[in-house]
Amino acid sequence: MTTTGEIALTHQSGKKVRTLPEAFQETARLRPSAVALRTPGNKVAITWREYADRVRKLAAGFAALGVGHGDTVGVLLTNRPEFHLVDTAALHLGAAPFSIYITSSPEQISYLFSNADNKVVVTEQKFLKTIQATQSDVEHVVVVDGEAGEGTLTLDDVMARGSDDFDFEATWQAVRPSDLATVIYTSGTTGPPKGVEITHANLMAEADAIVKLTATTADDRITSYLPHAHIADRMTAHYANLLMGVQVTTVDDPRAIAAALPDTRPTVWLGVPRVWQKLKAGVEAKLAAEESPIKKKLAGWAVDVGIRAAKLRLNGESVPLPLRIQAQLADRLVLGKIRHALGFDQLRHGISGAAAIPIDTLYFFWGLGIPVYEVWGMSENCGGATSNVAGANRVGTVGRPMHGIEVKLAEDGELLLRGAVVMRGYRKQPDKTAEAIDADGWLHTGDIGTIDEDGYVRIVDRKKELIINEAGKNMSPTNIENAMKAASPLIGQVVAIGDNRPYITALVVLDPEAVQAKKDDFGLAELTPSAAAENPKVRDAVTADIREGNKRLSRVEQIKRFVILPQFWEPGGDEITPTMKLKRKPIAEKYAADIEALYSTPAGPAVIDLG
Repeated sequence: MTTTGEIALTHQSGKKVRTLPEAFQETARLRPSAVALRTPGNKVAITWREYADRVRKLAAGFAALGVGHGDTVGVLLTNRPEFHLVDTAALHLGAAPFSIYITSSPEQISYLFSNADNKVVVTEQKFLKTIQATQSDVEHVVVVDGEAGEGTLTLDDVMARGSDDFDFEATWQAVRPSDLATVIYTSGTTGPPKGVEITHANLMAEADAIVKLTATTADDRITSYLPHAHIADRMTAHYANLLMGVQVTTVDDPRAIAAALPDTRPTVWLGVPRVWQKLKAGVEAKLAAEESPIKKKLAGWAVDVGIRAAKLRLNGESVPLPLRIQAQLADRLVLGKIRHALGFDQLRHGISGAAAIPIDTLYFFWGLGIPVYEVWGMSENCGGATSNVAGANRVGTVGRPMHGIEVKLAEDGELLLRGAVVMRGYRKQPDKTAEAIDADGWLHTGDIGTIDEDGYVRIVDRKKELIINEAGKNMSPTNIENAMKAASPLIGQVVAIGDNRPYITALVVLDPEAVQAKKDDFGLAELTPSAAAENPKVRDAVTADIREGNKRLSRVEQIKRFVILPQFWEPGGDEITPTMKLKRKPIAEKYAADIEALYSTPAGPAVIDLG
């Protein structure tokens, strides 16, 4: 059984709140004129009073569409204010809105809808064809960005359907801490995604831990740019907005986040490692492009001084007086200007999570005077479980357990955690829930870790085989590989690569029997692994098949580059077991050069690039 003790979050008003609607209503009452939601440049700026009014009207409208307590609402939207309006309105009905990755295929969305049982989906015009191609029992499609034709509703249509006698107050007050607040769909190692069911009580416990960790208040600012389907965005932006009153700036294109930061000037901000690395590369490119030799040399000196001083501080060592003086001068002349240009001059708590971040990247930002703390967690515990924090920051670890969370190691080194943040279970999968949460409430995370004598947690490896790319997206390699095999009889084995990488690539091994059957078509004089792998017609055929297999996957899962290995793998050999299971670690070690070639610029000569 899970540990689900209810947590009452102390609102900024001093009142204890136990559900998301209760917290939202208290914030709207306390700060009616403050801006709650905005877009860069204030093209859209919605106050708490306006937010509350729209939520009331939308809730009445959705109720008229049949959405009620215990129902679900599908949401396929980019990061825009309408997401918050719709999601919050559904929460006030006691419903559980859930988000869908915008790169999802119709087949994947069909599965989510069948698991969630939603009758309503809210989307944008550009995703309408994808929604219409799904196989589902959805009754109402709501489009947030204008008229979308027959069979759809606009948000104005929804609000117009609301009944004047709808008892909004009684409805939101009937929401209980144990009610479902959302479902986060996360991929497992095999099979379809699991629906992580998160309650209001879970989210209140997580928010309580975050407040104690970061001292977040209604005066803080954050951006929403990560996918809403990811727990990181929902917790740090959407739910932080509802529970703590932080101002949210929505950025509809994650590639535009660097340009949006100077407009937002966030005070608390989460970036996945890939984003921090891109920001670092941007700074380095800007400094390298400086035309003045004197300014270029000064900037290089300042960054170097900042990093050297930061390393000493982060490692608990004293900074010699000469270096301290140089660091102060570097900050005044250069580093402060870099922080301002990035939009981080008011940032007091930066966060990196969802995947491992290179230590050098952390040192770089600390060197600039930008505090970035690494955290660790998963959807099953509302996002954050351990974290570094000011005064307790050990680079190379993911910090210590957050407030109200216990961690320990199983006999095999698997990290276990327990607390009120732990999900109530996987939707419609009691067997998977029982596997994940034991009788004592311990969540088995699937990660191998260590815990030092001071309680700092270090993630060593994953017990499961999930791929987590540089952007923090979880993917099942088996699903990717099976899609390729289903599309191509020529492929005997395929290994999806992409852990902590920017995109998915693959090692492909041909099926000797399938190639033999088409030997004449391919013009193969002899059937050797190298001859087959280098044959242009074979390469073209496999390329076409992989493109077809990609159609079955979301964009982020699709293979971008691959190499056909000049070997045929035999059961019981180095690469596969007698029962034909992949030996992933030995493969990664044996074919390390081929894998590096897949990510080289330009790509290696044997690499096939799908663009």
